Amino acid sequence: MKSWIEISSARLAENFRAVQAVAGHGVEALAVIKANAYGHGATICAPVLVEAGAQWLGVSDVAEGAVVRAALPHSGIRVLVMCGMELADAPALVAHGLTPVVWTPEHVAVLERAARSAGHRIQVHLEVDTGMGRQGAAPGEDLARTLEALAGSRWVSCEGIMTHLCCSESAGAEITEEQRERFALALDQALAAGVRLEFVHLANTSAVDEGSTMAWIRDTAKSLGARAMVRTGFAIYGHCLEIEGNIHAGALAPKVSPVLCWKTRIIGLRDVAAGVTVGYGATFVAVQPMRLALLPVGYADGYRRAASSGVGDGWVMIAGQRAPVVGRVSMNLTVVDVSGLADIQEGMEAVLLGEGVTAEDQARWSGTIAYDILCGIRANFELR
Repeated sequence: MKSWIEISSARLAENFRAVQAVAGHGVEALAVIKANAYGHGATICAPVLVEAGAQWLGVSDVAEGAVVRAALPHSGIRVLVMCGMELADAPALVAHGLTPVVWTPEHVAVLERAARSAGHRIQVHLEVDTGMGRQGAAPGEDLARTLEALAGSRWVSCEGIMTHLCCSESAGAEITEEQRERFALALDQALAAGVRLEFVHLANTSAVDEGSTMAWIRDTAKSLGARAMVRTGFAIYGHCLEIEGNIHAGALAPKVSPVLCWKTRIIGLRDVAAGVTVGYGATFVAVQPMRLALLPVGYADGYRRAASSGVGDGWVMIAGQRAPVVGRVSMNLTVVDVSGLADIQEGMEAVLLGEGVTAEDQARWSGTIAYDILCGIRANFELR
């Protein structure tokens, strides 16, 4: 086994409960497991989250939803397909008991035909574009057309209405206030069209963590006779974004812990003399005798080339100590310096991401975000 990912079921469950506690009494917490649970293994994480109390899971598309549905022993768990739908997906959405996000009359029309053919109704969540500019109906004429289609449908019912905040990690962001105002207009428009909502939602992990939107969404949902929902992914895996430059500034961040540990094993050791070059391009030259360890992972496995020495100056953890990357990370191999470490042997574990080296560390080396790092790992999974 080249490398493997260990998932802590205890931490995953604890993180979900922390989300519930911070979101507040009566708020539904949807656990986002799209993109293979942010690289944590959707079919591994879904049953753990359900056991921890999750009634809703969020996936990216119908194929992912079908896989997750098959992995769940509880048929009553709701699965929201968050990233839109192709019109051809409608029969599969109905067949697998998934809840699609819709925003066009065409979405409603194809779901109407599929539900009628299957002989049972389907519930949907209507997305409003309040400023993200990706998916959703804009308040006004665009939204009115979709609401009209929903009102005329016998087989499709609108259970929830949602939007997505684009700057929720920024405390006091003006655009967040503007998005709330647009969403309030959309809610008024939906009520005027006769829609009776069960769920209202706009908050992701950062909105729950930063907190300033939570009272508004709870109060708004209550005024409509609906429940507020939050859609949290990053936090249930133990991560939050920085708020005003501080990763622990929010209400949620101090309460969650990383779930994933990515490991490999040393497959070779060698001693090199001063003047020896290491790796492609001979970018590293030993200035003194060194002991080097060879790891069977590289950028093909998601260990970023940006961790190369002289670029990101990345490291792994061996025997609880840092072992710096030496030379360039290559496609399937990485060399690290173990000169200062005692009793290092072939077969010993090396932590690529976990205690002592975080997704945020790797993101910093790579000039990206921790989401990108987590979703890019390719390894086998083990549930602990």
